[in-house]
Amino acid sequence: MYLNIAAVTANYRERIQRLALFEPLFKLENKKTSDNSNMPIDYFSLGLLALLFFFENMLMRNKKTGVKDLAVFLEKVNQGKMDINKEGFEKLARTIVESFRPPSGQRNFKSYYNWETMQEETVYYSILKADRFDTRSNTQYYTLDEQGLELVFATREYFSEFQISINQLLLRKQLEKGEFSGALRQIDEMRIAVQSLQERIIRIKHEIQRNIVSDQTYKRYRETVEDIHLRLTREDEEFEELQSFVRDTRERQSYRLKEEKDRKTYDLIIQIDRELGDVHHQHTGLLRESIELKTTALQAAQESLYYAGIDSFNWQKEISDRLISTPLPLTATRRLVEPMLFLEKSETWSPLTVFAAQRLESGGETKKSEVFLELIDEEEQQIGMEILSRNFRRIMEIILEVMGEKKEITFQEVVSHIKEKQNYQYLLYNRLFYDFWLILHQRSPLQIKNQDEEASNIFFNGVIDLLKDKCQSVMVQELGQVVKATPRYSIRDMSLRLEEKADVI
Repeated sequence: MYLNIAAVTANYRERIQRLALFEPLFKLENKKTSDNSNMPIDYFSLGLLALLFFFENMLMRNKKTGVKDLAVFLEKVNQGKMDINKEGFEKLARTIVESFRPPSGQRNFKSYYNWETMQEETVYYSILKADRFDTRSNTQYYTLDEQGLELVFATREYFSEFQISINQLLLRKQLEKGEFSGALRQIDEMRIAVQSLQERIIRIKHEIQRNIVSDQTYKRYRETVEDIHLRLTREDEEFEELQSFVRDTRERQSYRLKEEKDRKTYDLIIQIDRELGDVHHQHTGLLRESIELKTTALQAAQESLYYAGIDSFNWQKEISDRLISTPLPLTATRRLVEPMLFLEKSETWSPLTVFAAQRLESGGETKKSEVFLELIDEEEQQIGMEILSRNFRRIMEIILEVMGEKKEITFQEVVSHIKEKQNYQYLLYNRLFYDFWLILHQRSPLQIKNQDEEASNIFFNGVIDLLKDKCQSVMVQELGQVVKATPRYSIRDMSLRLEEKADVI
């Protein structure tokens, strides 16, 4: 099997730079210093603690964090673990800060031999950087530099948890740039991540079967399984999009196979499609396993936890013997037995039943009330729409009568006019009047001139015919106050305006 050396040594400088970020911590570990009780000081863990201290202050947007603040923090965390006084903690904090940021002002560096370029090189990195300086107290404040943040993030399992998602993101970028050789390597790394996740799921499955002995443990494993399932679901969606993108690229490339270079590129795309499909198939298997883990394994663990509780409960010992051997008062006996009894059941009759729908009887026969509703015939539905259209037209005629020569009117003005007219007052007690305004507000702007484009406005056919010579559109906008038209109906005020030019949405 041919081993591609260039692929092995690719990005060697970036990898060394990431490893170099840990060097200040290992330099701290090599310090041989003891506290006042001659116990060795763990500089390595204290250095990591200092990084987390600066990171937390960045989250809190505290821009005034110096050596003395770090010393106070370490003293609080210590709680007597190390025998160091206040001055000792300040000296300890200064040593840690100087390890991350040399007092000379130069950045930390590491020299190495780059096996990719075959040359001696040096990488520079900065963990802490100076933030502000207080001239009054002569205090220098520090904050984490960009590479310091990378070091903090590398101490958590961010990359292992989201390795597949990161690989998917990098793969998409490489495909968009046409770096097909690098895309194949990215798929290989993705396959390793999928296999690692599969081993983790198997381990969790075994742990669920062995370790769930309490409800608290069950909840913890349930949250872990749900988190894995949610992440796998998102990754599966991304796999679908990646495969669709690769197939589109393959189809486009198939039309330009004029040169040998194009044919090699097309062969690479075919191989990428095949390898990506294989990894996606393995990942889909993980998704099925997570669903099984979420349902079968957790449910079995919950049932075993339940039956374990039943087996550990002895009715004879816990209830019967205690009731017979120990004379208990009646109230105490009831309290002891209550958890084992059924819940109290009682039948009650509500006065609201009087207002419920009653069965109608005629000639000694009871009409069946429990029947399926029959579908309305299309002809009957069409007749109902035409009636509604005519009613809406009549309402619009009344509104135009109130408007006169004006182009805009409010619902409040229409209601006030109707109250003065004896012939129209019935409208205020009809629900249809208010439905007209609500539906017209939903369809606003109602196009008048382009009736063919407004097929959904069948209710307003009569209104459109009425207004086709008056305007091009009807705009209804909601206003602030609520209008109480009758004791039964109230609606928010609206303005109705006839537009000469159709609004474009």
